[in-house]
Amino acid sequence: MKKQRYPFSAIVGQDELQLAIILNVINPKLGGLLIKGVKGSGKSSSVYAIPDILPELEIMQYCEFNCDPATPDSWCKDCAEQYTECTKESEVKNIQIVSIPLSVTEDRLLGTVDVEKLLKEGEHSFIPGILAKAHRQILYIDEVNLLPDHIIDDILEVSASQWNRVEREGFSIEHASEFLMIGTMNPEEGELRPQILDRFPLSVIIGSVADPELRKEIINRNLAFENDPEGFIAEFAQITESLKNQIIMARDFLGQVKIDNGFYDLVVKLCSAKEVDGHRADITIIKTARTYAAFEFRTEVELRHIIQSAKLVLTHRTRQGGLKKPITSAELDEFFQSNELEIGGAESPDLNFKISFLREGGLVQQEKKY
Repeated sequence: MKKQRYPFSAIVGQDELQLAIILNVINPKLGGLLIKGVKGSGKSSSVYAIPDILPELEIMQYCEFNCDPATPDSWCKDCAEQYTECTKESEVKNIQIVSIPLSVTEDRLLGTVDVEKLLKEGEHSFIPGILAKAHRQILYIDEVNLLPDHIIDDILEVSASQWNRVEREGFSIEHASEFLMIGTMNPEEGELRPQILDRFPLSVIIGSVADPELRKEIINRNLAFENDPEGFIAEFAQITESLKNQIIMARDFLGQVKIDNGFYDLVVKLCSAKEVDGHRADITIIKTARTYAAFEFRTEVELRHIIQSAKLVLTHRTRQGGLKKPITSAELDEFFQSNELEIGGAESPDLNFKISFLREGGLVQQEKKY
């Protein structure tokens, strides 16, 4: 029996987290998300709910590596030998969450040679690892701060190149491994190395919901889900489907979004003034802002898109070679307010983001059936 997952659209009080996830789903090239939060704040539940809002994926039939029928150049060895562009056969499957256990070994992660077959038959046969299964899927690293350094380094190397290369026993193989990387962690259990923090494009810090009404709603929804998972999921099916369709349309709309050159100047000034390490942050703020605008079907990026994107991109990144702590949301608000005149009369943005789409369609505003 398939285990039911709590619906993404039923999550309460974690608007910024939902936004960060949605933006990554719209534009996987953003590259992933780090979620920090105390125990019981809903980190894992939010991650496992992501497939709710994802469109189905087309893969080569029976392929262990989830090869994309549209990109023959990246097909695995088996697909390349069995099919041509004219004879390819495909199937449709749901995108999955591929988890990395804390006890994972390098062979289990990257893949290895089938030693038994090698000894018995003298034939090299590759046993795919987790990173093969994760191709075109979501790679989930729970308690990422507790994972051994060499495992993290392997993941980051593959994430950067989008290819996994394995050399074992005089045998070498490579395969595509392009995934959306999501990590969760409890800061009380230790921090990540600065080099690793910088490789997560976006970051969100979540805590316990303080509003009494929202806390009560969390109780009601969780009890309703526990008592009747299928019925509860059905109550949110329409809004979940609407959000999924909005994401699909936003992907197509992304190419139409333009950004004023003045925002480039503003982002460069921000990152330079705050001594943010490297240039990756500048680029990611612009990409995130364009994706946010696409989510709202805006043809031009607005100031509020830049501000929210800066908060998602900068609040975990090192500064001045790691000597300074990451910039805070309050410091970002102060920067944008002090540069208001340079922005060119843009309207003051609402810094308290809300996914009104979810709020208006969710059962908070409806007659409850649970």
